[in-house]
Amino acid sequence: MKNLSVVLGVIAFSILFVSCQTGGDARDGTKAVIYHNGDIITMAEPLYAEAVRVEGGKITHIETSADIMKLSDRNTMLVDLKGKTLLPSFIDTHSHVVQLAQSYLGANLSEAKNFDDIVNLIKDHIAEFPPAPDAVITASGYDNNFLAEKKHPTREVLDKVSTEYPIIISHASGHMGVVNTKALELMGIGKNTPDVEGGLIERDENGEPTGYLEENAFINYAKDAVKPPSVEDMVNLVDKALDTYLRYGVTTVQEGLMGGFEFSILETMSQRGQLKADVIGFVDLKNAGELSRENKDLIGIYKNRFKIGGYKIFLDGSPQGKTAWLTKPYENSGDYRGYPIYTDAEVDAFVRIAMDDKMQLQSHCNGDAASDQIINSFKRIIAEKNLADTFRPVMIHCQTARPDQYPEMAKIGMIPSIFVSHIYYWGDIHLQNLGWERASRISASRSALNSNLPFTYHEDTPVIQPNTLESVWAGVNRITRNGVQLGDFERVDAFDALKAVTINAAYQNKEENSKGSLEPGKRADLVILSDNPLKTEAMDIRDIEVLETIKDGLTVFKK
Repeated sequence: MKNLSVVLGVIAFSILFVSCQTGGDARDGTKAVIYHNGDIITMAEPLYAEAVRVEGGKITHIETSADIMKLSDRNTMLVDLKGKTLLPSFIDTHSHVVQLAQSYLGANLSEAKNFDDIVNLIKDHIAEFPPAPDAVITASGYDNNFLAEKKHPTREVLDKVSTEYPIIISHASGHMGVVNTKALELMGIGKNTPDVEGGLIERDENGEPTGYLEENAFINYAKDAVKPPSVEDMVNLVDKALDTYLRYGVTTVQEGLMGGFEFSILETMSQRGQLKADVIGFVDLKNAGELSRENKDLIGIYKNRFKIGGYKIFLDGSPQGKTAWLTKPYENSGDYRGYPIYTDAEVDAFVRIAMDDKMQLQSHCNGDAASDQIINSFKRIIAEKNLADTFRPVMIHCQTARPDQYPEMAKIGMIPSIFVSHIYYWGDIHLQNLGWERASRISASRSALNSNLPFTYHEDTPVIQPNTLESVWAGVNRITRNGVQLGDFERVDAFDALKAVTINAAYQNKEENSKGSLEPGKRADLVILSDNPLKTEAMDIRDIEVLETIKDGLTVFKK
């Protein structure tokens, strides 16, 4: 997911809050708190506990109810779970919190069903938020796969909104988009503009740009054309975005492509003590590698809930957008297999930098050819440098990673972070684009598990909302929007799916000693759910409600 990403509506909640035996609810961190009388899932051994004691932002005891009550005094708050479920809060392993915040500035096209809807939604946004004379109008979230026209709009469609203002709209994947004639002029794109390496400027039969831009062509031109909002405006929007994560029980959040703009916002919030959740930034290695060299004190160490976790690179595009790089062609597309962003030599150079800096490298790979590229690159650099440690590299998305590639990941210590909800949201599109055999093994959790890999799940927010329980549901059920069972042989059980968003996620973030399970000494990052995912019918898991989110012992969300 990249700049101008899609914003989807925040799901409304209407649920009862959990009551305390003491009659109070001021969990202000000054008192010890004991949680009891519910299903307490530790994600450790033993799996269940009768009671948990928290004090000073950390878990102090996991005991039987009788034993833990001996630690209670008049300053201890007793929280009766009343049969609800307590477990470690959820951990984000790949998303873009600043892009989620930024998407609030433009029109939301996620509900558009045709070109007319796109036009009207942008017009409505302009009417509600009149733009300045020099503004660039942005919108995000359309998906050509779900439009009546079954194709991307063109500059002529967007010209119906305005010929006065430049207009830039982003596809739901964030890997492509469309601009109007005025925006083409602003960007300096015309008939004689050369093609962009790792991208596409679509042209009509006369060689004129249609307004559709893909991958590097879209990202680079759009980034230069849109004036970023002020840091102060973005601080308020990021605060709102963090509330969204907390509503879903997520207390550790990622900024998965951090340049100078994203860094300045998060650093400002950190310095002011305004971050409600832990935020881990992954530096854009191609464009902003200096951030890690200039801020070594933030590498792997939180400063007021903000730290640098590693580097990030993109190796290909989107499978539903047919820009992911495959080893075999897309269905009904001739020899077309998508395309890479970089040459092998360029990828090797990135891997060398990450290994020399002893940094985790996260690599966006949707197509299996891109997966081959990063795996083979690591093999070459490991041999070249005789490496004993690869610093937990991560393959992001893994949509079409083949069963034979997971054992190869295990050999080099690479963690697959799987965008598993792709099965539900775009599984039917993958069937069209990839055919049954390949589509049935997308988001291959079971293959990862069989290779003893600590796989994780993510939502790539703002592509979709950070609904972690929906990811668990998708990994367990593998059902598409149209109700197709997509590769039941790649299903996992609820426990392994929960590990992907708790203890495995903590391991990916190099925080397994402080997060991901309920054990004495670990941080009191907790979530209270309406039901136990391990005891709920598989198809009902995503209907479980988040009742309360607790960060470092303090309640940060409650309904």
